[in-house]
Amino acid sequence: MLSSPFRQCARALSTAAQPYPFSKLAKIIPVSPNTSTVPREPLLKGKGLMQHLKETLPTPEKLNWLQSYFARRHPSRIMPGSVLTVSLGHAPTTFSGVLLSVRRRGLDTSFVLRNVINRTGVEMQFYVCSPHLKNIKILQRAATKTSKSGPRIRRVKLYYLRDSPEKMTAISAGVRG
Repeated sequence: MLSSPFRQCARALSTAAQPYPFSKLAKIIPVSPNTSTVPREPLLKGKGLMQHLKETLPTPEKLNWLQSYFARRHPSRIMPGSVLTVSLGHAPTTFSGVLLSVRRRGLDTSFVLRNVINRTGVEMQFYVCSPHLKNIKILQRAATKTSKSGPRIRRVKLYYLRDSPEKMTAISAGVRG
């Protein structure tokens, strides 16, 4: 059996005492039309919320990265096996490594970099639209069918490099950034 303070709390949270739609506790604050973030006309009709979020959430620079570096068929896309340096807004401030994989999910697009630091393998996953991500610098591109520079990679996910660090060092040989 519940003691009296718990019984009173349960009664206050119950919808039997006050039905939810008619609760006096819920307050709806009207939005004034003078605010700077007035929604567009289709949003007022309840249409296009996801398209609105895709256009307004990421910065233009990050949208450019999504449309060029992380697109499937763009000529300047980044292929797995490329060596990148990522600048961050928090510690560690920079991280360099071999691109193991790209996970394309629209605004949730992410990529994994791997490096060997003090004979220990370190992998970091970065989200392209994260506010912590400041800059992506390409140190060496992986070879594609059209460009022959850089190491030739035949896979899309390079997780096999976790087991063979000598192959990974061969990919990033001579690159210091």
